[in-house]
Amino acid sequence: MIDSVNVSVREHTLPREASIREALRRLNMLPGSRMTLFVTDGAGRALGSLTDGDIRRALLRGVDTGASCAEAMHADFRRLGEGDDLFDGVAGLRSSGINPVPVVDSEGRIVRILDLSRVCAMLPLTAVLMAGGRGERLRPLTLETPKPLLKIGGKPIIDYNVDALMRNGVEDIYVTVNYLKEQIISHFNERGDGVRCIAEQKRTGTFGSLSLVPRPRHENVLVMNSDLLTNISFEAMYRRHIETRAALTMAVVPYNVSVPFAIIDTEGDAVTGLREKPVYNYFANAGVYILRSELLSRIAPDAYLDAPDFIEQLIADGLKVSYFPIDGTWIDIGSPEDFARAEQHAGF
Repeated sequence: MIDSVNVSVREHTLPREASIREALRRLNMLPGSRMTLFVTDGAGRALGSLTDGDIRRALLRGVDTGASCAEAMHADFRRLGEGDDLFDGVAGLRSSGINPVPVVDSEGRIVRILDLSRVCAMLPLTAVLMAGGRGERLRPLTLETPKPLLKIGGKPIIDYNVDALMRNGVEDIYVTVNYLKEQIISHFNERGDGVRCIAEQKRTGTFGSLSLVPRPRHENVLVMNSDLLTNISFEAMYRRHIETRAALTMAVVPYNVSVPFAIIDTEGDAVTGLREKPVYNYFANAGVYILRSELLSRIAPDAYLDAPDFIEQLIADGLKVSYFPIDGTWIDIGSPEDFARAEQHAGF
């Protein structure tokens, strides 16, 4: 599991026997974005929160700095339950400015503390990034470097997507690798943030490698191409997926075809109308999907399977497939022209 949102429970907790003076010392050691302590009893149960503001108010009431920190704590503090939906819980707290936020078990003991300044959401998703392609259209750039590790603005393409997922609180991230896989595995070993690589033994298509992913602990899985440069809202896409009760939701981008001639409509041997230089509007597959985890059982081990074939089978079986339009940047880096355009969007 990726630890991108948790902070040290030890750094942020204080026994109620500790003095207010000790609490001030401990608060002074914390960064400004999370200068909050949580007062606990002997069993580790959370009793209240404590900030420098709480201490100032206690001192104004005449409480001495040698008194118990419990004399200054705020007993009506915000916390989340271990069994709560962290997605909705964090969404509700995000606008309040409260940070950090403890998560407690059924007995009230603190099991983790979330630093909400690090994330914009806590999406209950397992993510899989597909990074096994050969990137042949980008040669010679990909002769010795796998496409996901090509740098845009000095940063590997795949890192933009991994970092975006972490900002959305995704804690289980897998990367499926094949071509020049050792480089990608080494890259994530050096990052050291818990991203796990899964090596294909042969080419299995865009969705075939999902059969290699361990059973997800979440009800839904996000799958995406690793060579995209996009600022897609993963949170909005997840909400769309849940609200539509879809088996699979695919991200899409507008695609327009302009015909530079007058188009003739016919019926039999008669002309029924003319349309001058029409524009046809479509949605194109953006290479980002959210699907129910149970659907992974449909993918046979070592089978070659591309995403369109998988999706068409779902539709044929009567399962609902929804779509989510991307409103923002989306570049599929598949050609030298795309790579150059992505360079212009670095830092988007």
